[in-house]
Amino acid sequence: MSIVTTTDVFVGLDYHESSVQACVLNAEGKVLMDKSLPNRVEAIVAACQRFGVVRSCAVESCCGAANLAKELHEGGWNVSLAHPGFVARMKQNPDKTDFADARILADLLRVGYLPKVWRAPDEIVELRRLVRYRQQIVDQQRANKLRIRALLRDERIALPESSGSPWTKKWKQALRDLTQLRETSRWILNQHLDELERQASRLREAEKRLEDLVVADAVVIRLRTFAGIGLITAAVMRAEIGEFDRFTSGKQLSKFCGVTPRNASSGPRQADAGLLKAGNPLLRTVLIEAAHRLMRYDDKWRRLSAKLKCAGKPTSVTVAAVANRWMRWLFHQLQPAALAA
Repeated sequence: MSIVTTTDVFVGLDYHESSVQACVLNAEGKVLMDKSLPNRVEAIVAACQRFGVVRSCAVESCCGAANLAKELHEGGWNVSLAHPGFVARMKQNPDKTDFADARILADLLRVGYLPKVWRAPDEIVELRRLVRYRQQIVDQQRANKLRIRALLRDERIALPESSGSPWTKKWKQALRDLTQLRETSRWILNQHLDELERQASRLREAEKRLEDLVVADAVVIRLRTFAGIGLITAAVMRAEIGEFDRFTSGKQLSKFCGVTPRNASSGPRQADAGLLKAGNPLLRTVLIEAAHRLMRYDDKWRRLSAKLKCAGKPTSVTVAAVANRWMRWLFHQLQPAALAA
């Protein structure tokens, strides 16, 4: 009677748009395969499973990699997304090749040192795309307004106060009625104003879709019960943070959000160096803006800000501290057990 043996193998995948470099290692770290494969799940599975049972697989996180990881996971593989920045630093090699990248992913996975990235579920991915699309429109609006301001400065035109507040309908109509502009400048100004109207319409449509997407989301509903927290703030936090229980502590969550002070101590010198230069810029911006509102509308955070100001802390430090403490507190408020209560 023949005995069939199986070997556990570890797979590292270096992702490209049309191909994937696949490295297969056994438990002792021996390279069983390292070759370029077509970027198709069936081709990857067929090539790697010839060498044994795929115990786990690692893909470096990049555009498109999460979708491949999802398809492999649905096929029965245990797939992890790897943090590209940490992997590059751990490699400690100035040379970069697909062979080396795939191999280090498989090796880090084999020894249990792979720096992993959370793989968001489909509903969070969709929300994240919509939140970032809305922010793109906001950025385009800002750029358009700056161009209009630059044109007015270049022509040395200042609208009278009777025209109303900037960017109101009355103010924009006053721009269209300007007689000091030459023909080409007037045409350009009208093009910018027309584009602003289109962007405003797109923004309203995006926010309506955003409202519909999160109407039944328990985390967003809970966030919007806090003073000063509206749809956009809650949606951005839900999209960029995802599941609050994937963090082990409030401190870890705060670090992820980029609102934790960076330590710059050395020997007897103890110092801070501002906020961590990490995290999602949109999320950090939203949290700092939320902290400003919390300091105005919520007694708990108003008292904390007053205490810090009395201790001589600058306003910027006070706001960042409120954002930091709020995220640490929020970690406990948005655990599944707390949401269900």
